[in-house]
Order: sequence, then structure tokens, then C-alpha cells
Amino acid sequence: MKITFYGHASLGIEVGGKHIIVDPFITGNPAAAAIDLRELKADYILLTHAHADHVLDVEAIAKLHSAVVIVSNAEIASHYAKKGFNAHPMNHGGSWKFDFGKVKYVNAIHSSSFPDGTYGGNPGGFVIESEHKNIYIAGDTALTMDMKLIPIRTKLDLAILPIGNNFTMDVEDAIIASDFVECDKILGYHFDTFGYIEINHEEAIKKFFDKGKDLMLLEIGESIEL
Repeated sequence: MKITFYGHASLGIEVGGKHIIVDPFITGNPAAAAIDLRELKADYILLTHAHADHVLDVEAIAKLHSAVVIVSNAEIASHYAKKGFNAHPMNHGGSWKFDFGKVKYVNAIHSSSFPDGTYGGNPGGFVIESEHKNIYIAGDTALTMDMKLIPIRTKLDLAILPIGNNFTMDVEDAIIASDFVECDKILGYHFDTFGYIEINHEEAIKKFFDKGKDLMLLEIGESIEL
């Protein structure tokens, strides 16, 4: 499994011969100017919620890849299905076996509406089990006790957690979240894109290190392999 950071909360995942894009917000992020949508491969687009900084490039990517399937909550999936795109609806606690692995839609505490104010359903995160590697993509969320439910069913190899504060958890809450999900290997995201969520990288890494945990902060375009 290969995971590439495209800035903010946008990710690319290569697994099982398939390419997944998570929460594509690329063209609206000046820091991600080097990422060309036309060069991205996409079989699936996973969306945690409907905010503009997570769905901005969905339609552009879907038009470049006519067979792409948009996976999200029922309201978001319906929104894109009405526009003629392929969509797979989910809801909290539900899971589905795709051709790259099993995906479960889990709880997140946040808000969710499209840029025009249309209701975007309840926000969520994803647990992906595939190729003997399991990851948790938290989405935009506060620290929540529901995270403790995840390791009851799934032993994680990586937790992808927001750490930027203001709109989501901060570093300290993300450390607690990593305890809740019982995973000490963390990929941080949702930070630095704009002033409200700028962080001190060295300080964040040290705080995780002091708790015996590994926080990775990737450069845009940088990848890791599990």
C-alpha cells in the first residue's frame, strides 16, 4: 500500500492495483500547485464530508476518469449521482468489500455542507482493510470516544489524523486519539493550509515522540509505503 500526500487533507492511495483519491482539494491550495490533476490516477474517490476544502476537485477528477466511483455518505453520494457520476452510498457503521479491500464508514464529529449550503449529511472517516495493511482516515473530527471502537474490530497499521486545531483536533488530542485507536504510527494532515491551522512541525513531532509514537508530516507529493 502506497500513500501520497497531496496537501491539506488530500491523499492518494495505491492498493490492490487500484488508485484511490481521498478528499481532493488541490487546485484551490497554492501549496499544491505542482500537483496536476490530469496526471492523477483514480478508480475511486473517498469523501469524508462535503466542505469545499475536501470536495473542490471531485467533479474535475471524475470527468477525467469516467469509470471512477465516488464513495461517501448517502447524501454526498446522492448529490454526485444526480449529476451523472458513479457513486456508492454508505453510512456510519456500514462496510463494503470493494475490489481493493474492505471499507467501513465510521463516526466523525464535525459539520458537513456543500459550498452552496446544500446539506452534506453527517461527516465520517474510513477504516480500510486491504493487502494485510489496515489504515484509519479520520477525516475532519474532534477527539471522540467512538475511536475506541475501531481497534475492537481492526488492528491498524497507520492512523491518519487531523492535527491543525481550530476546525479539528489539535496535536495533544491527536495523541490521545492514537491511544484510542491503539496505533502509534501516525500520518498527520489538515494542517498549514491557511493561518487558522498552521502548526510548529518540530514541536508536534516531539510531542508524539515523547509519548513513544511516530508522527509523519509529509511534504506535498511525498509518499510512504506500508
